[in-house]
Amino acid sequence: MEANLHQTATHIPWNKGKLVGQKAPLRLKEIWAIRIRLQMEQRTRDLALFNLAIDSKLRGCDLTGLKVSDIAQGNRILPRAIVMQQKTKRPVQFEITEQTRTSLASWMEKAHLAGNQFLFPSRLTNSPHLSTRQYARIVESWVKSIGLDPAPYGTHTMKRTKATLIYRKTNNLRAVQLLLGRTKLESTVRYLGIEVDDALEIAEQTEV
Repeated sequence: MEANLHQTATHIPWNKGKLVGQKAPLRLKEIWAIRIRLQMEQRTRDLALFNLAIDSKLRGCDLTGLKVSDIAQGNRILPRAIVMQQKTKRPVQFEITEQTRTSLASWMEKAHLAGNQFLFPSRLTNSPHLSTRQYARIVESWVKSIGLDPAPYGTHTMKRTKATLIYRKTNNLRAVQLLLGRTKLESTVRYLGIEVDDALEIAEQTEV
């Protein structure tokens, strides 16, 4: 009993002292700044992870749990993939662009990955694949590497980024809803923060 009380008293929530609200998406110039830095530093795994996170728009738990067979047939990286989301138990399909396929192929070759192996194995012995906590630390390092304050960013930044860019380019909410695997258009609006962002943009362009 005393041991249990001690464990409860000393447990510190993972999000203590952190901002856990809506996370900001990356802008196009920030995406390329991170991508170029990872290329220059020859961080093969991180480049593949970054590119796939942007393309897939997956939650951290779904991204880190991917297996080679989810995105490839033999040595061929698929242009499209479909996975079952852990949270919603609904399938979601996503594109894998050419540059992402190239970075994934380089990573798989370097790490000797194939078949039913996890795409991003953990370097820790007690975990078969990258954990969401490890992924969060990696995302933070990406953001810091280009001089951004990490507080407004997180793993959901990676999920929101391409969806936000697609909406800004097309204004097609239905397409974004499908790409995110969401069931309701209203929740897609709230998720992207569209109404707030649009209102602020209008306000910024209005001189009084």
